[in-house]
Amino acid sequence: MTDTASNGAIVKHDRHEDLPPPKSEVGIYGWMYHNLLYPWYNAVLTVIGAFLAFWAIWGVVDYVFIGSIWIGDGPEACTAQDGSIIHACWVFIDARFHQFIYGPFYPEASRWRINYSFLVLALVATPLFLKQEWIRRGIGLAFAGVATVFSLVAYGWGPAVVIALMMVAPYGLAYARLGTILPRSDDNAVFGFVIRLAVIAAAAIAGYFLGWALVGGEEAVSLGWIAAFLVFGLVMLNKATVKSWIAFLLIFGYPFIAFFLWFGGGFGLDIVETPRWGGLFLTLVVAGIGIAASLPIGIIFALGRRSEMPAVRAISIAFIELWRGVPLITVLFMSSVMLPLFLPEGVNFDKLLRALIGVGLFSSAYMAEVVRGGLQAIPKGQYEAAASMGLGYWQMMRLIILPQALKMVIPGIVNTFIGLFKDTTLVLIIGLFDLLGSVQAATTDPKWVAMFVEGYVFTAMVFWIFCFSMSRYSMFIERKLHTGHKR
Repeated sequence: MTDTASNGAIVKHDRHEDLPPPKSEVGIYGWMYHNLLYPWYNAVLTVIGAFLAFWAIWGVVDYVFIGSIWIGDGPEACTAQDGSIIHACWVFIDARFHQFIYGPFYPEASRWRINYSFLVLALVATPLFLKQEWIRRGIGLAFAGVATVFSLVAYGWGPAVVIALMMVAPYGLAYARLGTILPRSDDNAVFGFVIRLAVIAAAAIAGYFLGWALVGGEEAVSLGWIAAFLVFGLVMLNKATVKSWIAFLLIFGYPFIAFFLWFGGGFGLDIVETPRWGGLFLTLVVAGIGIAASLPIGIIFALGRRSEMPAVRAISIAFIELWRGVPLITVLFMSSVMLPLFLPEGVNFDKLLRALIGVGLFSSAYMAEVVRGGLQAIPKGQYEAAASMGLGYWQMMRLIILPQALKMVIPGIVNTFIGLFKDTTLVLIIGLFDLLGSVQAATTDPKWVAMFVEGYVFTAMVFWIFCFSMSRYSMFIERKLHTGHKR
């Protein structure tokens, strides 16, 4: 490197490599220095905070892990010689685990039906999370075949036939493209309607005779309805993909299959009435049905509140403000205690059904406001562009407005779902023993009366796992649907 002096002489300089930045500016040490150690009062606060964190974390670790008892035959394993409790007694959770999951009254011999229903849900839903269609079909068929064989070996013809119709049929129909042989909706309306009715009736008759040949009795009628339902889906889902079929069955088919397994009454299954349901199982039922019902109903009332028709807008506003203006505990109390007083003599609804209706409507009001916020955030130009293309109102909402609005309010939607999941504990006031109610019932046992802390910690961990999982999945959906520029 050269330079020119003031007298015109040329001066040469040796070139040096760039020196590394000081350690106090980069790396972990630099971060700690600027955030924890500089200036001096930050260092003092860091020391105090580290001491408090160590004290709290060590206390939790010592109570939960180090000084706890995990294995034993009863409360005696957790009692010291002087009669005191030795930190956390997880023997209590192990001894009452099945009660916490299935409830204190669900028959032990029928618990396999709950496990079976959630296994079916997992197997049916798994292909939805796969990308390529051929992978989805291959893995879906493998799951369907394994589940069918497992059902046949473990539980007999009845569940095996149900699982086969539930899982194998969509893949077979999607492979064969049988929907192409049926008249499409844009063909002659009368001819298409007659053909559809004929196909559905033939499927119902074939399903009835299949049920009569395999299991006989009342189960034949059930199989006839299932076959008719599947063919109805085939008629409606012309040229549908496997993903569309699975979504159709999960939304319109699985709830009935699951309820049939839980409640019983056919295929040799004993009836287990809803007052005997409980535990985490009941929590998932209430939360799942509330979540599944709140989103579509909330969307309808959000659109109704923004409607230009005065009657529709007034009804939507009245519904939303009424349900948002009362606490959920009041809704559950009214549905359980007061509603039967207004019904005719001899007419009554199941207590769980009344609770599900109340929870669904209550959550729908909050969901409607979340969706309305997303609708209001859509620029007016989007509506004008859709109208300029000749799209009708429902086409515009389905294809352009709602996809954008729902994507914008994913955090609010999931936040409402999480709140609903935690609010399911309120069903205890109407005599339904959900997870928290089952834990409280177990702590009233004189042998385990001192173990309520362990029960509440277990309940809190279960709720945290589900809520945290929903939160992380919503973040994944946001990243997947993100179409803007990265900030």
